[in-house]
Amino acid sequence: MGDDNQMPYEAPTHRVEVNGFWIDVHEVTTAQFEAFVKATGYKTDAEKVGWSGVFDVKSGEWRRIDGADWRHPDGPSSSTSPDEPATQVSWNDARAYAEWAGKRLPTEAEWEYAARGGLESQTYAWGQELHPSGKFMANTWQGKFPAHDTGLDGYTSRAPVGKFPPNGYGLYDMIGNVWEWATDWFDETYYQHSPSVDPKGPDSGTERAIRGGSWLCSDNYCSNYRPSARSHATPDSGLNNLGFRCVKDKK
Repeated sequence: MGDDNQMPYEAPTHRVEVNGFWIDVHEVTTAQFEAFVKATGYKTDAEKVGWSGVFDVKSGEWRRIDGADWRHPDGPSSSTSPDEPATQVSWNDARAYAEWAGKRLPTEAEWEYAARGGLESQTYAWGQELHPSGKFMANTWQGKFPAHDTGLDGYTSRAPVGKFPPNGYGLYDMIGNVWEWATDWFDETYYQHSPSVDPKGPDSGTERAIRGGSWLCSDNYCSNYRPSARSHATPDSGLNNLGFRCVKDKK
């Protein structure tokens, strides 16, 4: 787990043992989240406050947009397709969905183990090359961020789940497309003292860990399309490049 050659908070590289678990094959989709909302009447954090964070491709800036929510991830006039990953979903919202579904959010260790797909010490979830034989393996930003995304991978925003090759465990979009919530509190120094068996993150914190990178990650700005990459957000944050998937303990 981790990488000594990337950001300081991805180090040190260390061996970790995790208990057996099941994990969603792809990110939770808008259709799946809609089923949860219809069954429970749940209101997301973004719906409660009336706005959320949106990366505006035209301006190349993050903005607070009134009316942005999981149904309208880029603003009130936008829409999403049923097979896109659900976004504008906070950690609180993701946990509520997971509990309803009889699942939970993954720990950072579980997420990274799954993302690596059986490979060890590789930079990417598929090996050492970002584009092996010129093939795009994940939905990321091509071109200079934030000026222009050429869309050479076929997308200039979120892609429907499962449009890129799965990793060695048959899991789709562990890298790119949208960031994914982990259950852990985020701590830059956690790897320096984390337990070697089933680490679950710090006991407390102010922000939760997110993993996997997104369609906004580029080689000139945010090369977080790697299994070891880590970032963080407040538990009430919703963004148009942030979603989640769930896990379930092996019985």
